[in-house]
Amino acid sequence: MDSVHDLGGKQGFGPIDVNEPDEPFHAEWEGRAWGITCSTRAPNVPIDWWRFVRENSVPTDYLSRPYFDSWIETDMITMIEAGVCTIDELATGKSATEPLASAKPMTTEECVNLTKSAFRRFDVEVSSSPTFSVGDAVVANLTATSGHTRLPAYVRGKPGIIHSHHGAHFFPDDCAKGKERAEHLYTVAFASKDLWPEASESPDMVYLDLWESYLGER
Repeated sequence: MDSVHDLGGKQGFGPIDVNEPDEPFHAEWEGRAWGITCSTRAPNVPIDWWRFVRENSVPTDYLSRPYFDSWIETDMITMIEAGVCTIDELATGKSATEPLASAKPMTTEECVNLTKSAFRRFDVEVSSSPTFSVGDAVVANLTATSGHTRLPAYVRGKPGIIHSHHGAHFFPDDCAKGKERAEHLYTVAFASKDLWPEASESPDMVYLDLWESYLGER
């Protein structure tokens, strides 16, 4: 999807601030927003659909509001759509339904242990063999889906080299539409000089994880 969220390689936004403080959040509310997002996403709201909803923000709104504020906006939209809550419940902060259970206080250690026990693999078994091997020369597609995609605009049509293969994973372009279909996933190395004219003398490389259908032979 080509929209304002795809800022990689875009000009006019000034230098990136690399001197951020060590604290993970700029304000206390940002930590709470992070917690809300991690704990409240409905089971039937896949991450790729959540991202697609966020990508549909009005451009000026997307660029001007705080990062985690836009997360909360996306949480509200997807929870309402999934039937988890209503607009009135969010506006008043009061649930109109009976609680399923009482909240159980947890210590930090208990939370960490619960998170560890919930670990799972994300690779998926597929019957097809990978089209590419490490070292193969490839080129990123010039076009992408009209919906959600993980193929950034700045590498489209650019040459790269397969750096590694990660097995098959669910294809985000389809998952955003509610279709669970897996493809082989690769890390592809792109030379900065092939991406941006001003980097013609740079030895730097950019490594991206890209799905198989994003790539063609070169």
